[in-house]
Amino acid sequence: MASPYARIFSLPGAPAFAISGMVARLPMSMTSLGIVLALNNLYGNWTVAGTMSAVCVLAMGVATPVYARLFDRHGQSRVGWPALAAQVSMLVAFALAAMMRVPLPVLFVLAIGIGATQFAFGALVRTRWSWALRDVGDPNLLNTAYAFESAVDEVVFILGPIITAGLATMIHPVVPFFVAAAAVGIGGATYFLQKRTEPPVAILTPVNIKAGGAATSDAAHAAAADGVVVDGSAADGATSRMRAVADPSKHTALQFPGIFMLMVMWVVFNMCFSMFDVSMTSLTKALGRASIVGVQLAMFAVGSCIGALVFGSIRLRGSHWTHMLVFMTYLTLGFVGIYLAGSNLLLIGAIELIAGLGVAPIYATGNLIVKQTVPANFLTEGLSWLSTSVNIGQSIGSTIVGIVLDAHGPAAGLALPMMACAVSIPLIALSALSARRGLRRAGKSE
Repeated sequence: MASPYARIFSLPGAPAFAISGMVARLPMSMTSLGIVLALNNLYGNWTVAGTMSAVCVLAMGVATPVYARLFDRHGQSRVGWPALAAQVSMLVAFALAAMMRVPLPVLFVLAIGIGATQFAFGALVRTRWSWALRDVGDPNLLNTAYAFESAVDEVVFILGPIITAGLATMIHPVVPFFVAAAAVGIGGATYFLQKRTEPPVAILTPVNIKAGGAATSDAAHAAAADGVVVDGSAADGATSRMRAVADPSKHTALQFPGIFMLMVMWVVFNMCFSMFDVSMTSLTKALGRASIVGVQLAMFAVGSCIGALVFGSIRLRGSHWTHMLVFMTYLTLGFVGIYLAGSNLLLIGAIELIAGLGVAPIYATGNLIVKQTVPANFLTEGLSWLSTSVNIGQSIGSTIVGIVLDAHGPAAGLALPMMACAVSIPLIALSALSARRGLRRAGKSE
């Protein structure tokens, strides 16, 4: 049997949208650091640089679900082209303004504009994978596709900071913004030109689910004739899912069972990475090894990338919630090992590599839970809420760890990631319980 990766990339159009989506994602890992480096080099102010970067991330977090809802309601290319033009324009405008040393309030406005025009390309690509794999007859291939996208995320967030730092220091502090604009412009345009693989917009047609027998069947066939798309497939015979799509009480993906609690858990979970990054930066600086912090932090990402590729190649029994619980426990133990390693950077790096194997599977599983919970016309929004939760969690984590480091030093800072992961474990159980109760209530109301 062919490799699952070979099978998903044998689908017509899959390599094109996957590769272009990867290129278009690059600015997400470049802009925040780019703002810090540009402001510090051109204006000589770390405080303003950090504040402006945080404002940009906050604006991104607010705007991402809004864009996602528009993509779900109106289609990827219809919304994507104007959004893409706005994003490229804001990146170029910020770079030119910084070069001209405009007043800082102007740059703050442009930084907000950068964040407000960025949308989650990863969510768009995952939604497209869901549509492309709708008829393959093997649900495990979606696991493979989502695992691959988690690996892509890791590669993007490894390369982005390296490219940004290199361009800013060797050429000019604003060059990363021009490169980011070119990446999202070329990658995004190529992606939105792939019309053959673009998911259709779900057309909501009321269906009388409670009508039994032939009436229900006739309603389903009528809906199918009207072009209703349910969860990426024709509505014929899928009346229960179709009702979920057309449910007028659902106005956001957060209203579906378990999704809100999943987002809460996602925020807490993602605090651990910014806590770890800042703590390791502080530790290497205290040990006089600040020059290797990039390599030290990259070990987690390398392990995660390997974990993603392995996860996409195997079939696991049990529910996605169970998988997430197991992987989170594994990662928590990894952070415990890092904390116990003290100041032994070599041992910490080895543990990072091993513990990192569980990171991407957690992200892939979270996306799969959203996919199985929300219907097609809420999917991009649901996936985008995960991206928003990542930004919120990392921002909160950076704030908390900064306070702890100032008060107690790197050793105390390295205790925080394992605490965040440990708290995430019961939150996963609560999220699963919330999802099951919600589905049970929905079943009783039928």
